[in-house]
Amino acid sequence: MTKLFSALLLAAALAPAAHAATLVADKSELAFGFKQMGVPLEGRFKKFDAQLDFDPKKPETGKIAFTVDLGSVSLGDPSYDKELAGAPWFDTKRNGKASFVSTAIKATGPGKYDVAGKLTIKGAVRDIVVPITLTPAGGVSTAAGAVGIKRLDYKIGEGDWADTSIVANDVTVKFKLAFSGL
Repeated sequence: MTKLFSALLLAAALAPAAHAATLVADKSELAFGFKQMGVPLEGRFKKFDAQLDFDPKKPETGKIAFTVDLGSVSLGDPSYDKELAGAPWFDTKRNGKASFVSTAIKATGPGKYDVAGKLTIKGAVRDIVVPITLTPAGGVSTAAGAVGIKRLDYKIGEGDWADTSIVANDVTVKFKLAFSGL
C-alpha cells in the first residue's frame, strides 16, 4: 500500500501542471452589435463567467465553458433593457442564461485559435466556430475576438420582431476576456 501511495505522489509531482485560468471580470467585456432600421446599435452584457483550461502548447486538449446572464443585457437605456428581457427577445424569466461550451480548439497561427463549440440561447443550440487571439501581458492573458450569429436561429426577437427589415438578423458578438493563471 505504501508503494502504491508513493507511486501516486511521484506521478502527481511529475504530471504537467494544469493550465486552469481565472477570469478577471473587471478587465473583461462582452458586447454585441446589430442594426435596427439600418442604424447601427451596440449593447453589452454586464454579467458573465468563463472557465478555461488551456495550454497554448497543446491547444487541442483545452476546454472552454462560458455563461452569460441574459438579464444583465444593456443597450444604455433602462426601457430598452426591460424590453430585451421580455419573452420576444431573451425571455429571461424562462431562459436566464446563454452558454458556449467548446468541442475543439485548433491553432491557426501564433496566438490565434479557432474554438469550435455549441452556443445555446433560449434553448436553441447551434454549432459555431469562434476565432480567438490570445495575447499575454503582465501576468494576464487576453482572449479577444468577434463572431457573427443569426438572432433568429436562437429565437431572439420573435413575433412582430422577427421582421428583419426592422431589426437585422445579423448580430456580431465581440469579446475581450482577461485571464490570470494562464
